[in-house]
Amino acid sequence: MRNNGKGQTNNKSRNSRQATSYIRVLHASPGAPAVDVYADGTLLVSDLAFKEQSMYVRVPSGSYNVTVYPTGQTTDAVIDTTVEIPENAAFNAVAVGTLPDLSLMTIQEPNMPPETDEACVRFVHISPDAPNVDIRLEDGTNVFTDIGYKEESDYVCVDEGTYTFNVNPAGTDTTVLTVPDVSLDAKTYYTIYAVGLVDGTPELEALLITEPREED
Repeated sequence: MRNNGKGQTNNKSRNSRQATSYIRVLHASPGAPAVDVYADGTLLVSDLAFKEQSMYVRVPSGSYNVTVYPTGQTTDAVIDTTVEIPENAAFNAVAVGTLPDLSLMTIQEPNMPPETDEACVRFVHISPDAPNVDIRLEDGTNVFTDIGYKEESDYVCVDEGTYTFNVNPAGTDTTVLTVPDVSLDAKTYYTIYAVGLVDGTPELEALLITEPREED
């Protein structure tokens, strides 16, 4: 997983309002080109490719018209939607789906570490052609069950350590994706995103993203 550092911070049209929230963008639309992301007509993130995630961008809370275009274009948006950002929040805005049916999925992220000395992990299903899935440990223990497309699980907290997760179609013992040697640190939140395609390219894979944002 790469954080490409492509966040823009020169939102001059909003500088009269206090910046109290954070948003970053993940490109998870298989087959879609690199994109530019605008908020109320101001460039937020540029040239973001599939599986890339931007840095956090500080934004004022409020309602934003978010438009997504193939990089270098400003007409015929592939996504045009409204995003509500509450105060003192952190969000991941995830471009999902396949052309021409793309959408923006907003996922709130914690802005403080877990209170316990554990690692907390959740799963987000954004593979457009994958069925509902269960996520199991190597010993067969179900961690998450029956997660459908564009659904996110609750967090499950575990001891710090290294884990292997197997992704199976719900209710089966057939593993379609293995996520090996995932190192989970105490007092940290993680999200595992299932991206790509079961039947086609780019192939199904997992992205592990660490939360919350680092203080600046």
